[in-house]
Amino acid sequence: MPAPHPHSAAAPDGAAPLAERLRARGLRLTTQRQRVLAAVAALEHATPDEIATRLREEAGPDGAAPDTSTVYRNLELLERLGLVWHTHLGKGAPVYHAAEHPHLHVVCASCGEISSVDPALLDPAAERLAADLGFQLDVGHVALSGTCRACRERAGSES
Repeated sequence: MPAPHPHSAAAPDGAAPLAERLRARGLRLTTQRQRVLAAVAALEHATPDEIATRLREEAGPDGAAPDTSTVYRNLELLERLGLVWHTHLGKGAPVYHAAEHPHLHVVCASCGEISSVDPALLDPAAERLAADLGFQLDVGHVALSGTCRACRERAGSES
């Protein structure tokens, strides 16, 4: 059986768990940390640039929004606290998502749709990797690339 994702016990229930985890490390709960976590939850799967863009849009023309480097630093901290995970879905920057439950990602190479899938789907492959190679799969960082049903159907109708 594959090991659970290292952050699987974490759940971003809002500011209280974030504040508790920060205090446990001698850090304080800042508005920027709260806003970055809220943006991750709202966007579901987003790059740091997309998160920064959302925060700028939320702030409006006269509001203050963190710059992209501040977003990156906060994402790194939130991941160390177990509140967000990052996944590489192919080329480009990693995407971040809330650490509510472990899942793996399937990404359509044609339209870019991202779907979350129960990691148990890979249990047989994870067991075989462990038995044959002693390799422990981290399903929280797995992204499978392929073509979604809609794109396959669309391609079939165009033939």
